[in-house]
Amino acid sequence: MAILRFKALELVQNRKRAKVTPPSAKVSDYYGVNAFGIRQMKYTLSPDIYEKINYAIQKGKPIDYETADAIASVVKIWALEKGATHYTHWFQPLTGSTAEKHDAFYDVDSDLEQFQGSALVQQEPDASSFPSGGIRSTFEARGYTAWDPSSPMFVLNNTLCIPTVFVSYTGEALDYKAPLLKANEAVNKAATKVCRFFDRNVNAVHGS
Repeated sequence: MAILRFKALELVQNRKRAKVTPPSAKVSDYYGVNAFGIRQMKYTLSPDIYEKINYAIQKGKPIDYETADAIASVVKIWALEKGATHYTHWFQPLTGSTAEKHDAFYDVDSDLEQFQGSALVQQEPDASSFPSGGIRSTFEARGYTAWDPSSPMFVLNNTLCIPTVFVSYTGEALDYKAPLLKANEAVNKAATKVCRFFDRNVNAVHGS
């Protein structure tokens, strides 16, 4: 075993350093170019739609279908320009890895690329292969993925990845992100109460 460790260290030390040439001298020219978050929404959405989604993110409130359709339309154009052909609800189930269900933008009936707000907001992947704690029988298991607008969407290879939470049909968390968001909200409420002892204008506390 000791010999293998020394050989591994020797291999690492003798490995040639990879030379990476940035596409531009300005980091701002390429940093986050494949991500679509609140900053990109501000410059591509109409002011009223942007205010709605920003309010939903800040307050943890749901958005209406009109807002979802407007965002989906903008995101579709952006993703297609990045070379995306598919979209997926990307989530972290309790299996310890990530999971995704891919759908194509191209719609056979209309012969066009389609992406509606309903597809952005929610999908229904099969939850039978994921840990459910005995919530339902395996053959009738059902799970839902719901878009988390607080995390930016991103294009990876040819796929638009939409960060989501994964819950059972009864609302139990089947992933790692839903409990994290709930914990953040609990900390926000508790910390806001404390901060208001010193400044009554504090409305929320956000972790970094």
